[in-house]
Amino acid sequence: IFKVVLRLSEDLLKLFLWTLAVTFHFRTQLCDDERTVIDDSKAVGTPMEIVIGNMFKLDIWETLLSSMRIGEVAEFWCDIVHTGVYPLVSKSMRRIAEGKDPVDWHIHTCGMANMFAYHSLGYEDLDELMKEPKPLYFVLELLKVQQPSEYDRESWALSDEERLKAVPVLHGQGNKLYKQGRYQEATQKYKEAIICIKNVQTKEKAWEVPWMKLEKMANTLTLNYCQCLLRMEEYYEVIEHTTDIINQHPGIVKAYYLRGKAHVEVWNEAEARQDFSRVLDLNPGMKKAVKKELAILNMRMEEKNEEDKLKYKGILYFSHILII
Repeated sequence: IFKVVLRLSEDLLKLFLWTLAVTFHFRTQLCDDERTVIDDSKAVGTPMEIVIGNMFKLDIWETLLSSMRIGEVAEFWCDIVHTGVYPLVSKSMRRIAEGKDPVDWHIHTCGMANMFAYHSLGYEDLDELMKEPKPLYFVLELLKVQQPSEYDRESWALSDEERLKAVPVLHGQGNKLYKQGRYQEATQKYKEAIICIKNVQTKEKAWEVPWMKLEKMANTLTLNYCQCLLRMEEYYEVIEHTTDIINQHPGIVKAYYLRGKAHVEVWNEAEARQDFSRVLDLNPGMKKAVKKELAILNMRMEEKNEEDKLKYKGILYFSHILII
């Protein structure tokens, strides 16, 4: 590691204490002639936040930031021994910037296995860097330092034990918000709980008992999340999430039921009927609920057929005028 201070700071406070929350801008560059920029938090418009001493995946950043003062800008050259996991960290940061979950719900292997088994990260430059790790430059600007009592600890700042303790609390808060009709707020609680579970789950061996217990918890929360999305008329997202669950766990009745309801709303008649048929196969006791949904489906399809008739009638009328 080599450090070059680009801007000195008059602030004498250095990060010699652990469990401080630090806010900083970063720019990551390749060590080529063009100093190609890989990531730049200023370009995104949002600084990075981590908690020193909380085992951030790219732990070298904790070391680098601990050598800085508030307001300082410094450039660090880091060898590949310190940069091998950067593509994984970068992927999470990019997903957050794009409004997506930092944890990929589709991955079902443990964290260490993912590091060594190649799969696409979804970004070509990160795939290249993953296949062939390289030294990197990190330009860091330390903006703010907070004591533990001065900030709200979000899920990324919790230990695994704290994450698991937070899950039932977040679950309960989400349920309460759902009953109050505050669906957007409820989705945030469910999503945060899911992320807590998935972060812990990556450290377990896939499909073994501890992993499966966490998977069951995550599926329950994901389906609650989907119920909120139905209320928010985000039907295609419901179909996406429920399909993910069904592909991995084809015996979960609620997943078929919610997906069927979403298909009804977007006029996917065949898919809706297939899902509701599967619901009855798995749980005949839901016959009354399915009958109600099929009645709604029939009504929706009749409405759509009438709309289509009027639409085509109008098209034929104007076509006739043009021909005359």
